[in-house]
Amino acid sequence: MKFSIIKPLHKKWTTKEFENYRPISLLTVFSKILEKIIYKRLYSYLENYNILSDEQLGYKEKLSTCSANSILISFDKNKFVGGLFCDLHKAFDCVNHEILLVKLEFYGISGISNKLIRSYLNDRYQSVEITNSMHIKSTSSWELMKHGVPQGSVLGPLLFLIYINGLADTLRKHATPLFADDTSIIISSTTKNEFKNDLNFVINVTVSWCKNNLLTLNLKKTQFMQFLTNHHKKQTRK
Repeated sequence: MKFSIIKPLHKKWTTKEFENYRPISLLTVFSKILEKIIYKRLYSYLENYNILSDEQLGYKEKLSTCSANSILISFDKNKFVGGLFCDLHKAFDCVNHEILLVKLEFYGISGISNKLIRSYLNDRYQSVEITNSMHIKSTSSWELMKHGVPQGSVLGPLLFLIYINGLADTLRKHATPLFADDTSIIISSTTKNEFKNDLNFVINVTVSWCKNNLLTLNLKKTQFMQFLTNHHKKQTRK
């Protein structure tokens, strides 16, 4: 149940760059049945104790990014609003197992439950399979996964949400993070100077948090956009 075939799925841009592919794990059906059982119990626990941040919109039941209306709310309050759209480089693949297990312990998932997740993460092997234009398959040797959660698994996305859950608490006073594997941070402030200060704070804290949690913020693909009403356009010109 710990052996998976990885099939690279092209996401965007040129097909000649490795980073433009998403590694999808093909897992055994039986392992997914067990994962669904664990997922149901783990998600129920997180919901009952309100552990996942309210800003967590990705991979949660009955929620989507359509729930994100903080920009309109800020406009109604006549605030300056901007969005920092972060790109976490290979986020699922970079999850550190020991850090994740410590976070689970912190949230009360300890003892046998913690050992079960450790068993799920450790000693996993994967092999990459690609098919060329002539429909000829090539397969790599089996390699040990030393970090990351399997993409295409049932538990992987939920474990990733737990991994990045602390970022919301870190930023809450200055911004509203809305995130899954790519994080969108909405910054709203009353004055132009306060907005600039909050933006600098959010950037510095996010970079530091990612570094401490062994995640890489791809600055080349990270973008910032300020949202303006006619009222704010006049103030910006001043």
